[in-house]
Amino acid sequence: MVSLENLGGNSSRNLVLIPARLPSTRLPNKPLALIGDVPMIVHVWRRAMEAAVGRVVVACAEPAIKEAVEAAGGAAVLTDPALPSGTDRIHAALQTLDPDQRVERVINLQGDMPTIDPECLTAVLEPLDRLGADIGTLANATDDPEERVDPNTVKAVISFVTEDLGRALYFTRAPAPWGDGPVFHHIGIYAFTRAAIDRFAALEPSPLEQRERLEQLRALENGMRIGVKLVKAVPFGVDTPADLDKARKILGHG
Repeated sequence: MVSLENLGGNSSRNLVLIPARLPSTRLPNKPLALIGDVPMIVHVWRRAMEAAVGRVVVACAEPAIKEAVEAAGGAAVLTDPALPSGTDRIHAALQTLDPDQRVERVINLQGDMPTIDPECLTAVLEPLDRLGADIGTLANATDDPEERVDPNTVKAVISFVTEDLGRALYFTRAPAPWGDGPVFHHIGIYAFTRAAIDRFAALEPSPLEQRERLEQLRALENGMRIGVKLVKAVPFGVDTPADLDKARKILGHG
């Protein structure tokens, strides 16, 4: 069984968890889709390792993902395929990996970002360190009129403390805030304190979360503090066959 003791390597009390599951409506078996001769989930694991912020483990729903990660030299842990969200999956993996609660901070990195800049994993920890937030996340300032009105582009409404760091007031699919200036394209990478991930996993879905279909609103509705760090670019996520082709070209396999 995978545990913190047998992972070796970085002794940091940070842990990067990458949730992954095979079912996907638009791109079946997405984690195992090949980019070059390497499954996408392995590319994501490698980017996380390059960040060197802590140990990295893939929290997978199926044995095939675990086998692919381990064949590449990575660490993976199986979780219940019926878990409803990536956050539930990383929390379940955390209980298996660290029952003694020695991990202090957990990064939830989506498994469909094979081209992510490893510096994003350092950046997402800043709101915890500098603001004392319960949860850290990322956003990118954009003046793109299409992104402003696109409901698939989630907007963070932020009260800034510095030019690139602030406290989240709300997240929405609507164009917000109103008026002149950019909107802030939310990037779904999160850092949790250990207390925060344990508390969040125990909360019931909240009314605004269900209405907007945004899980992070559960935290805000329950008084948890989310800090936001601005980054210069939105990491490219793979959701469709066309996205996969684009990722292959970016990584030199197109």
